[in-house]
Amino acid sequence: MRKGELTRAAILDVALDLSSRDGLEGLTIGLLADKMNMSKSGVFAHFGSREDLQMEVLKLYHHRFEQEVFFPAMKEPRGISRLQSMFARWVKRVSVEIASGCIYISGAVEYDDRPGPIRESLVAMVQAWQGALLRSVQQSIAAGDLKAGTDAPQMVYEMYGLILALHHDARFLRVPGSIERAQRGFERLIESYKNHATSTE
Repeated sequence: MRKGELTRAAILDVALDLSSRDGLEGLTIGLLADKMNMSKSGVFAHFGSREDLQMEVLKLYHHRFEQEVFFPAMKEPRGISRLQSMFARWVKRVSVEIASGCIYISGAVEYDDRPGPIRESLVAMVQAWQGALLRSVQQSIAAGDLKAGTDAPQMVYEMYGLILALHHDARFLRVPGSIERAQRGFERLIESYKNHATSTE
């Protein structure tokens, strides 16, 4: 990478940390410039506007989510093992974000009623992940791992609910054992939908 690209990448790393802590709306050029020991104009040289910076931060967050959660889980065979891997890796990422914050969750609060390109991108990214979960559930049904009558959208809804509850209880309420509760909740969810007629577990 050239020097300019390295500087841009370093700015984005710091911007992502700040956004995870303070939200995308809490990210300012001035604060970022202070953290980077740069002038505001120096930061602006890499990003045309504050909104451009916020969009790039969002893309970086989504890219890292895919690298840590989605792509490794796709190495598992289609069916319940892939679905379990997706959730386990998701929980692992959330467990790290208890200290830093989740841009998907904070962004949903910040942009729930604020139209614009950032909201549209954020919605598209979350929907893409929900779509991947839905396909995995459907594949688990097709493979015979889950009951034929399983309501796939309902199962995804319940999985998402477990993650939201985990983030809320662990980060906001500081409730000990929240990660284990989420894991047990998912195990109970899988058990309720599992096709025991074909299961070998």
